[in-house]
Amino acid sequence: MSARSKARKRALDVLYESEVRGLPVGGTLADRVADNDPPVNEFTVALVEGVAEHIESIDELLGTHSVGWTLDRMPAVDRNILRLGAYELLFDDDVPDVVAVSEAVALARDLSTDESPAFVNGLLARLLQLKPTLGV
Repeated sequence: MSARSKARKRALDVLYESEVRGLPVGGTLADRVADNDPPVNEFTVALVEGVAEHIESIDELLGTHSVGWTLDRMPAVDRNILRLGAYELLFDDDVPDVVAVSEAVALARDLSTDESPAFVNGLLARLLQLKPTLGV
């Protein structure tokens, strides 16, 4: 697993933990950075902070374009994988679109249900298709 893939996994851990604990998006980031076990690198911090900064737009887009699933019905891990993927896809120009989608699908494959990779791929592919018209 590449360093950036590990950083994405760590960002997912922080987002998921924050949600489970009922904290704001990324609310456990400062604690994880202070604990430094395992270490939290700059890319992880940038991902969590980016998702937190754009959470309203990201959640609105995911909710609007998810067929048959509201954000509340999605498993928490899938919801946070999609948030990371959508952030990288729509707001981080340093990450190629295909990488953003494939990394999110890989996280879903490793950490979620058998159906999750296809769901994550389909929803992020839809956002990629609409990206030029989204105005984000």
